[in-house]
Amino acid sequence: MNTHGQVDAYADEHLKTLQERGKVASFFYTLFRPLGIMLTFLRRRTNITIWIVVAMISGILFGQFAPKAAVTLAPLGRVFIRMIQCVVGPLIFSTLVVGIAGHGDDLVRVGRLALKSIVYFEVVTTFALIIGLLSVNLTKPGHGFSMVDLDAPENSGKPITWVTEMESIVPQSFFEALADHAAVLAIVFCAIMFSVAIMRADAQSKKVMLAFNSSLSLIMFKVVELIMNYAPFGIGFALAATVGEHGLKAVAVAGRLVGTLYGTLIVFALLIFLPIILLCRLPLRDFFKAVSQPFIMAFATASSESALPKAMENMIEFGCPPEIVAFVIPTGYSFNLDGSTLYLALAAMFCAQVAGVTKTLGEQIVIMVTLMLSSKGVAAVPRASFIVLTATLANANIPLQPLSLIMGVDAFMDMARTSINVLGNMTACAVIAKWEGEFRNEAWHARQAGLTADTLSMDEVEGQEYNATHHHSHGSPVVRDNTLGGLHAEKISIHSVHSTSSGFDGNHGTATHRQNHHGDQIV
Repeated sequence: MNTHGQVDAYADEHLKTLQERGKVASFFYTLFRPLGIMLTFLRRRTNITIWIVVAMISGILFGQFAPKAAVTLAPLGRVFIRMIQCVVGPLIFSTLVVGIAGHGDDLVRVGRLALKSIVYFEVVTTFALIIGLLSVNLTKPGHGFSMVDLDAPENSGKPITWVTEMESIVPQSFFEALADHAAVLAIVFCAIMFSVAIMRADAQSKKVMLAFNSSLSLIMFKVVELIMNYAPFGIGFALAATVGEHGLKAVAVAGRLVGTLYGTLIVFALLIFLPIILLCRLPLRDFFKAVSQPFIMAFATASSESALPKAMENMIEFGCPPEIVAFVIPTGYSFNLDGSTLYLALAAMFCAQVAGVTKTLGEQIVIMVTLMLSSKGVAAVPRASFIVLTATLANANIPLQPLSLIMGVDAFMDMARTSINVLGNMTACAVIAKWEGEFRNEAWHARQAGLTADTLSMDEVEGQEYNATHHHSHGSPVVRDNTLGGLHAEKISIHSVHSTSSGFDGNHGTATHRQNHHGDQIV
């Protein structure tokens, strides 16, 4: 009897404990339920771009009113850029390899794409130099400053010559190129050589390497999707540290220079980019939606690399073929730096105005040509813009002392020119795709409709089987995969069907329009 009583007492005590825990749980549920409802509402009604803008505003306020704390927390901003940098190498390499080698043995097409890209880059960067020189001659931001008490900054950087350019393009080691996040052009070189070798290899080796690189590119974009969840925090802390270290008051020291640069970059975008977009008949609304997030990321972090994966992803979703995206954007990071080129022209003449040196039209044209040739590798060398500017001033017999004025506000100008660099490369990608007649092709429409190999009609499958047999008979193997190395089909080409994280999953067949409806959500 006593035993039964002890069991009943234990059961009553246990039941009482459960009831008390239930009350506590109910209390916390009632307390935090409004917060959960609000977060669910925000998650459904907002996207990551909105949170990045909120983070930028918060970062500016934090850096202005708590500068010491903001500078202390700078590593939290740098870690976001480091996370992006760790995927740049394998992402560019894998997408470019599949983009070149995954579409038959047409080396002529690859050469034509490279030629068109270089021609476009040279034309647009020339316009950037011209607009920069016109702007600085009209506004004269350097007049009124004095060189008294200005010391020439030390330049410990390595001079940029044709030798250093060549060595930066051709690395000593394949893994050295992948390890150096700034060696974008070296990665492109390795990827092109590897792709040409794949085209010349046997069918089995080609099939294996295409499948591997196709899977690698898909996984890298999934990694980017995970990293983007940290983007608002990383961008907010990075901007807060910049404001905290330099202060908004630093802009007033050379405010005319900063204002001239920002105004000139806006004019350049309106006079060059907008007419090009309209001339190519690109859908404006979709284009602005595609470029907005990479543009904001580049502006807030002053790093083109932080926006590179998202820029590639968004342009594929916008309608550019993955092979064009994988070639044009990484190559443009070294040859199509519109913002940096315009900045160099403006900064060179600004230094001449501060020093009281007058340059004739012919001398300014010589400076423009010098900058056109020497600015092509600025993305591969740390602080290369400063090195190029220093060398240009020395060759033009312009004193270096005014550079100390520029260095005081360079962080704020770097944000503007970097964002224009990213915008220019994304514009170039869309233009080249339109020029090639591949913009929003049948493969893109198939992805938008959510078509996979399982949902294609019987006629389309038969067409693919015929084409697969036809290509195989000519020594070009078929990679039966719904990723970047997909089937060669005439009716609907489903190669490159994954448009990265915002495209559909080939294994589950979820369509891209679901992502477009909700936007980029924070997981």
